[in-house]
Amino acid sequence: MEFVKEMRSAAVMVFIKEESEDNTSGPETWRKKHEEPETWRIKHEEQGEFIEEREENKELNEVQEKNHVKTGETHLSCSQTKQNDLKKRGAKKSFTCTQCGKSLTCKYNLDVHLRVHTGEKPFTCDQCGKSFTQSLNLKVHMKIHTGEKQYKCSHCDKRFNRSGHLKKHKLVHTGEKPHTCDQCGKSFTQKGNLMTHIRVHTGEKLFICNQCGKSFAHLTNLKVHMDIHTGEKPYKCSQCDKRFTQSGHLKKHKLIHTGEKSHTCDQCGMRFTQKGSLMTHMRVHTGEKLFVCNQCGKSFAHLANLKVHMNIHTGEKPYKCSHCDKRFSRSGHLKKHKLIHTGEKPHTCLQCGKSFTQKENLMTHIRVHTGEKLFTCNQCGKSFSHLTNLKVHMDIHTGEKPYKCSHCDKRFTQSGHLKKHKLIHTGEKPYHCTECGKCFSRSSALHIHTKNIHSK
Repeated sequence: MEFVKEMRSAAVMVFIKEESEDNTSGPETWRKKHEEPETWRIKHEEQGEFIEEREENKELNEVQEKNHVKTGETHLSCSQTKQNDLKKRGAKKSFTCTQCGKSLTCKYNLDVHLRVHTGEKPFTCDQCGKSFTQSLNLKVHMKIHTGEKQYKCSHCDKRFNRSGHLKKHKLVHTGEKPHTCDQCGKSFTQKGNLMTHIRVHTGEKLFICNQCGKSFAHLTNLKVHMDIHTGEKPYKCSQCDKRFTQSGHLKKHKLIHTGEKSHTCDQCGMRFTQKGSLMTHMRVHTGEKLFVCNQCGKSFAHLANLKVHMNIHTGEKPYKCSHCDKRFSRSGHLKKHKLIHTGEKPHTCLQCGKSFTQKENLMTHIRVHTGEKLFTCNQCGKSFSHLTNLKVHMDIHTGEKPYKCSHCDKRFTQSGHLKKHKLIHTGEKPYHCTECGKCFSRSSALHIHTKNIHSK
């Protein structure tokens, strides 16, 4: 027994010597691996998803080199058995996320990826308390506090704290957009941006809120949504007391105080604070409608309009008026509706004194006095002061009349026209003159009556 122990001890010493000689980092590295295993593991795990695979490949190569020396052996040695085991492990090296199906090369990367779905953020900044899913993101964040930006653009003076951000920025100068959407033709500088954009067409929503179950197409949207549950608004305006969940929203808000509108439409001269708002506005002139309803095929120029339209199919109206039983699909519509109950009309025309509940209604009304007609038909060139009038006019060219009377075969281009028409069949006259009691089926008829008969 003592002889066997001595042989095993000698074998261990030989193994240690061979590993020390073969290891390019020297005995010091080997000692750190054994004396400080936890520190070594963390350091190497943070180097990326290929560290485990590289170590296995290195081990496999060492086995193969030893086997080349023993070419005459026909039976499977211990080294050959180990080699076969490593090959099997390499072939099966795929870890798949059960939440979204993404495949990763090692279990550590899968654990890190799962934090996207669980919301776990184990790495916290000791300066401001902000948390992150990965230590690398925390390191990058720390540069905000230090102010360090070592990567400078060679085309301008802009600086960045990450080399990847500099590479993306340089595409602004080159104008290169190599990644194009095959659905709508929109091009992007980064492949990741294209993949994110494609979800607009597919409707895919991978990111789910663990508080209320709401789904989102983009992780950033989920992060913003989470502030609803936490109530956190860390970004405060220095001009007023308004607070925001995102720094970008604060920047946009500040333009209200400065009044800066640097982006101008070359078609109608309308000015905007944001380039994105200008690009969205341009669709009014081009007639471009990128967003298509998958239920009925109707197209929209804006994604927000498509979302509102979808409530027609679902019938969802989550916003209820506290003064009456009327419900709305959008909170903005509810706010406008409430002004009917309060009677508030804060926006007044300086030309004729007419007041409006909404500022945009006043701006539209002012065109009556100025004669301005911003909206032009691309079929016949006729111009209109209101976008709604242009839309109605376009039905002349298309011939579309989707609203049919249930009492007769007459059809209309607008639902409002159908409602007025139905009064002919019902005989209803809802508009009463307060002076003489005479009733009218239309408000315009009552207005003419009051002006001609009682104003004299």
